[in-house]
Amino acid sequence: MKIAVVCANGKAGQLIVKEALNRGLDVTAIVRGENRSEANVVIVKDLFNLTTADLKAYDVVVDAFGAWESEVLPQHSASLKHLCDILSGTEIRLLVVGGAGCLYVNPEHSAQVMDGPDFPDMFKPLARAQGKALEELRQRSDVKWTFVSPACDFQAEGERTGKYLLGGEEVTLNARGESIISYADYAIAMVDEATCGNHIRQRISVVRA
Repeated sequence: MKIAVVCANGKAGQLIVKEALNRGLDVTAIVRGENRSEANVVIVKDLFNLTTADLKAYDVVVDAFGAWESEVLPQHSASLKHLCDILSGTEIRLLVVGGAGCLYVNPEHSAQVMDGPDFPDMFKPLARAQGKALEELRQRSDVKWTFVSPACDFQAEGERTGKYLLGGEEVTLNARGESIISYADYAIAMVDEATCGNHIRQRISVVRA
């Protein structure tokens, strides 16, 4: 299996590359500048300049794009649209590193995590941008996409336990009542989805077991 990780220099991207390499997969890092991941095969190119030809050799493309500052938040939608456009009509699966703020908190799917009174104001613009990107992604029937949301407490420096629970559209709690996962365990779930997942055109979520 050949996997390309777009924006592989980010914290999530680096760990996804590492996890895939540790399983013996053929991994290419796609970065804008100097490669900081463990991949030996690298494409140095801006996401927005990628073409169908750049990605045609891969079975799975992982989109690990992240934008945090207010002026670039619209790029969540723009970057995902670009990737969808160049993968349109192909058999290449697109796995998207998503956010937790747009997970639902009720069975009716009328309220999301970001709507809650305890959700930090500073993260609301990011959550709205990621939620908008997901809603636009749901309209794409021409791409084999999967959107993977982490648990609410997404810990960049958290330990790799090697275990996680798979959820769906709603916030999933583990047996301890937690919604938490490390970037390292999230990377395990992402590579599992790449290698044997079948959640085509679905949003899934992951939480530490």
